[in-house]
Amino acid sequence: MSTESSTHLVLIPSYNPGPKVYETVAAARAQWSPVWVIVDGSTDGSAERLAAMAAADPGLRVEVLPHNTGKGSAVLQGARLARAAGFTHALTMDSDGQHPADLIKSFMAASVADPRAMILGDPQFDASAPRIRVRGRRLSNWLVGLETLGAGIADSLFGFRIYPLSPLIQVMEHHLWMRRFDFDAEVAVRLCWRGVQPLNLRAPVRYFRPEEGGVSHFNYWRDNVLLTWMHMRLFCGFLLRLPILACRRPATRV
Repeated sequence: MSTESSTHLVLIPSYNPGPKVYETVAAARAQWSPVWVIVDGSTDGSAERLAAMAAADPGLRVEVLPHNTGKGSAVLQGARLARAAGFTHALTMDSDGQHPADLIKSFMAASVADPRAMILGDPQFDASAPRIRVRGRRLSNWLVGLETLGAGIADSLFGFRIYPLSPLIQVMEHHLWMRRFDFDAEVAVRLCWRGVQPLNLRAPVRYFRPEEGGVSHFNYWRDNVLLTWMHMRLFCGFLLRLPILACRRPATRV
């Protein structure tokens, strides 16, 4: 049975997600209410079908953005709307079926118990995960550990996580970046810099092949360049904050 909340909602950014999005949304709704989908300028017809689902389900809301602006931008749009509606926290999950909807309730319970923390999914990969993606995120995770002086972010790129909305919005409104594939890693680092503690919970992740309905918008050249530039600016920010981070380190989680 779906759990209803007036403080925590599920937020799903979606861009040309393929047919898995309908299963993803249905699975999320089976666990939680409300669920909001932010359609980020999709051109595959999914916006219309999602809107029809929302018309028949009061626990589902669909917002359609006119142009594709990136995952981070879609999350920010949804976060602003959610805070204006009185919500305090949002669990973000991808629309392509990779994230475990059956863990929504346990993640939400952890957030309710520790509302000042960000609840981060620690992905457990199976054989479906592309090796190059797994190896690449190891480097990103090592860099994030350095940039936060070991604040405890287990995985920097896994998007199944819960954010306190006010610090999330404040961080994003003060910086022009983290609007696309750089969103997940950079926002986690900057929230750590602001004193938002990470709490890591294990979560399985599944990569679907194209014949299974899997869709990936990751571009190895473009997005790795984006991540490289992100880590360059984060490292500069780390150097400026090093004395503060060093003083705060004993209070961080491990």
